[in-house]
Amino acid sequence: MSDTIQAVVLGATGYVGGELLRLIAGHPDLQFAAAVSTSRDGQEIAATYPNLAGAYGDERFVSHGEWLDKLAAGSKLALFSAAPHGASAALVADALAATAKKDITVHVVDSSADFRYANQLDYEVVYGTGHGAPDLLADFQSGVPEHVIDVRAAHVGHPGCFATAVLLAIVPMLRSGLTESEVFVNGITGSTGSGRSPQAGTHHPERHSNLYAYKPLAHRHSPEIAGLAEAASGRETTVHFVPHSGPFARGIHATVQAKTTQPVSVEQLTDVFERAYADSPFVEVTSGTPRLKDVIASNHCRIGVAVSDDTVVVMSVIDNLVKGAAGGSVQWMNRLWGLPEANGLGAAAPGWT
Repeated sequence: MSDTIQAVVLGATGYVGGELLRLIAGHPDLQFAAAVSTSRDGQEIAATYPNLAGAYGDERFVSHGEWLDKLAAGSKLALFSAAPHGASAALVADALAATAKKDITVHVVDSSADFRYANQLDYEVVYGTGHGAPDLLADFQSGVPEHVIDVRAAHVGHPGCFATAVLLAIVPMLRSGLTESEVFVNGITGSTGSGRSPQAGTHHPERHSNLYAYKPLAHRHSPEIAGLAEAASGRETTVHFVPHSGPFARGIHATVQAKTTQPVSVEQLTDVFERAYADSPFVEVTSGTPRLKDVIASNHCRIGVAVSDDTVVVMSVIDNLVKGAAGGSVQWMNRLWGLPEANGLGAAAPGWT
């Protein structure tokens, strides 16, 4: 079997799909094989993503019925799914069945919600639809890479972008026992978090110079955050989450508040986070307050903390499309294949975006 790992992106025409293609183009261990999109089958990738013209030349999207022909029997495959919630699971199931017939070794990282829940009913209650491949749930695990020591599954369901930012902020705090396990979260996201298809909430005249909450205390990432936080910390967690739409294209700023269980200093809390992420190449604990422009277009997260009396505040900033989706997916894929975790993800944030 060749050492080359072929990379295929399902649902490749959305914002996350475009970021995956960008990262694959610069990855030293992944070789692009196919960008899959039935709706744009045969169209040049560069027509959809002009920023990728230098990387993909005249490469074209292929349909779901064609991409497997590009892979030789016995090859290695890194399969990324950026297909929508509710559609991704069935596509992944078909892909796994087809690759098995060609004796292709495959790891899947799905950035939709379809494999974030271990229990079929939990998923169906939150998303209001049947699961497309319930028999595969046992083959997937979910969580941010920084919190999962034991990679026990062949495939990963990447947490949502809000969930990623919040989990990085709350899990070390919960593990420390210095705070109660009830957390209050305000999160602000850029318009790319709503996907490529235009809608009222992301229409530029509505979003520009505007800021508003949506689905307060009822966002579907809340149970996901609570479940993954409990899995990572061992503490049952209550999450009160108020998301906001911000007047920018990309990025998430999450602010978490919790009550202390004992007197805590800012130095103690900072030490908790520094020790928790000492071996994590993409998480930096910073003095003061973290800022979005320090992480946009990178796979990095910056965390800041504050303490007053019996209340702690943890602030977390990420790029929703990179650390919160495509970059985190590549980071997971590196782990699944036993590659250095930072491969293909070393680019610094550009600044002044």
